[in-house]
Amino acid sequence: MTELHESAGTGLGDAHFTVFTDRADAAAVARSFARPGSRSLTHASGGPWLVGHWHDDEVVTANAGTAALAVVGCCPVDADELRRRAARLRDLAELDALARTLPGSFHLVGALDGRIRVQGTASGLRLVFHAEIDGVRVAATRADTLATALGLDPDVEELAVRLLWPAPYPLFETSLWRAVTAVPPQDALVVAADGRTARHTRWWTPPEPARPLAEAAPLIRTALQEAVGARTRQGGVVSCDLSGGLDSTSVCFLADRSPAHVVASTWPGRDPADTDLHWAEQAIGHLPEVEHMVWDADASPLVYEDLLDIDDLLDEPTIGVMDRSRVLHHLPGLAARGSRLHLTGIGGDHVAWCSEAYYHQLLRTRPLFALRQLRGFRALWQWPLAGTARALSDSRPYRTWLADAADHLRGPLPPSVATGLGWGMAPRLFDWVTPEAERLARRALLDAAATASPLHPDRGLHSDLEQIRSCTRIIRQWDRMAARVGLPMASPFLDDRVIEACLAVRPSERVTPWRYKPVLGAAMRGIVPDACLRRTNKAAASMDASNGLREHRADLLTLWEDSRLEALGLVDGAELRRLARRPASKGLSDAILYSTIAAEVWLRGMARGPARVPTSERPFHAPEVR
Repeated sequence: MTELHESAGTGLGDAHFTVFTDRADAAAVARSFARPGSRSLTHASGGPWLVGHWHDDEVVTANAGTAALAVVGCCPVDADELRRRAARLRDLAELDALARTLPGSFHLVGALDGRIRVQGTASGLRLVFHAEIDGVRVAATRADTLATALGLDPDVEELAVRLLWPAPYPLFETSLWRAVTAVPPQDALVVAADGRTARHTRWWTPPEPARPLAEAAPLIRTALQEAVGARTRQGGVVSCDLSGGLDSTSVCFLADRSPAHVVASTWPGRDPADTDLHWAEQAIGHLPEVEHMVWDADASPLVYEDLLDIDDLLDEPTIGVMDRSRVLHHLPGLAARGSRLHLTGIGGDHVAWCSEAYYHQLLRTRPLFALRQLRGFRALWQWPLAGTARALSDSRPYRTWLADAADHLRGPLPPSVATGLGWGMAPRLFDWVTPEAERLARRALLDAAATASPLHPDRGLHSDLEQIRSCTRIIRQWDRMAARVGLPMASPFLDDRVIEACLAVRPSERVTPWRYKPVLGAAMRGIVPDACLRRTNKAAASMDASNGLREHRADLLTLWEDSRLEALGLVDGAELRRLARRPASKGLSDAILYSTIAAEVWLRGMARGPARVPTSERPFHAPEVR
C-alpha cells in the first residue's frame, strides 16, 4: 500500500477518509477527493482504496492475497494479528466477529475479491455515510465530504427536523443531505464488486440486560481497563479530567496504573455549592504520582461563549457548540505540560447509570419489587403519583408514540416522569419556529412513525441506546474540535466493549433510587479508594449556563440579526431577537434554545467552508403534511 500524495500529516484524533472499490471508474472519482496533504491506501492492484487524512499512529493495515483490512482510530491490534485475520478471511461477514472483539474506538474497513465493507462503532462515535458520485458508490466517515463533492445544499426539511427539542430517534441520525445516506451505527456498509450496489448489514446487537452485577463487575472493570490502556500503553504524558465525580475519577485512577505520566485537570464551578474541587482533592491524595492542575473557575468560559467565532467544519448541527469554549479552554495549557491526549469521563452517566424506563416492564414482571423502587424514584425526582401512574399505564408502541408526538409539537414541555418512564422526551417546537418549519418537522415525524422500530422492544434499553447515541453525536464533533486545537480527546466509557459490559447488567441492579451508579462502584472497587466511591451527586453547572445566557445576550442578538434560518423561513427572527434582549424569559433556563442555536451556528460555519448553504433565492416548496 502506498501513498498517492505527499502527506503534510494530520493531528491525532482527526482521521477522516473516503473508501472506494477496486475499479477504474472508482479510481477516477477518487482523484477528485485527493487534496494537498491527503493520503491514500491502495488496493493490491494499485488503485485507491482509502483517501483522506489520518496520523500514522491511528492506522493499522494488512494485506493477504485479495483480502485487505484497515483499522483506523484507536485500537491496540498489531499488523501481524491483522495480517493473520486477513489471510483467513473468506467472507466479509466474518468481520462482524472481529469488530465485536477488538477494544478501542475505530473504523474497520475490509476489501475482498473486489467488494468492500466499512463500519464505524455501535456507539455512533464513528459513523459511515455513502452516496453515488458519477455512478460510483463512495463511502465516507463524514457526510459533508460527500455533499461537497456532489455540490449539494443541505435539505431544508432536515434543518427543520433539527429544530425539534429534542429530535427523537431515528430523526437525529439522518444525513443533512438527501443524496447522502447515513449508515445506522449497528450496521456495516457493503459495496459489491460492481462499485454501485450497496447494502447495510447488521453487525451489532445490544446484549440482553440479564447479568447479575456481581458477575458483571469484573467484566466491566476489564473492559474499562482495556479502553484506558488502549490510549495510555504508549506511555508519554496524558491528561485526564478530574472533576471528583465517579466517571472521571475512575478514568484517572486507571490511567495512573499505566506506563503514562498523568496530569489531572480540575475545573471548579462558579457555584459556591459546587463540591468538585473537594472530591478531586480527595482523589489526588491517593495519587501521589499524578500532577494536579486546578483552574481558576472565574477564568473559565461560560456557556454560549464565542458562538459568533465558531468556524469548525462540522457535518451536522450540534448543541455541543454551546459548550465548545468550555470544553477546549484548558487543552492548550495541558498540551503545554506535555499531554499528547486528554481523557474524559464523558459517557459514564450514560453507561454506568440507566433509564428508569426499565421499570415499565419490571412492574409487569416483578411488581412488588418495582413498586418499592418506584416509590423511591418518586421521592428522588419528585414525580407526582397521578403522573407516575399515567406513565406506567402508557403501553403505546414506539411508532404510535412518534405519531402522537407529531400532534403535540406546540404543547408544553412534557413532565419529567413521562420522559423518565416512557420512550424518551417527546419533541417540542417553540414560539420562534415558523408554521412552515412545523409542517416540515411534523411531516418527517409522521414519515418516521410509519416505519420506525425502537432500538429495543424494552423502552428502558431503547432509551439507554438513544441517549448513548445522542451523546456521541456531540462528542464526535468535540473530538474534531479538540484535535484542531492540538490536543485530541478520548472518552473510554464510549468504547463499544465498555458499553456492552455495562448494558448487560440487570436493570434492577443498575438503576436504583437507593444507590448512585452502583455499576461503577462495584467495578472500580479495589482500584478507586472507597472514600472516592462514596460521592452520590455531581455538579450541574447551572450557574455557568444562566450567567452565560445573560452575559452573552449581545452575541445572541447579533446571531439573530442576520439569521440564515430566518432567511430560509424556518424561524421568526424578531421573536428570537426579543428573547435575546430578555435572557431571563421563562423557559430559557431549560435549554430550549439549544437546537435552534446549533442549527444557526452550523449554517454560519457552512458559509465559511467549501460546502454550499441553501438560500432563500432558490425555489422551495413545502410538501403537504399527511
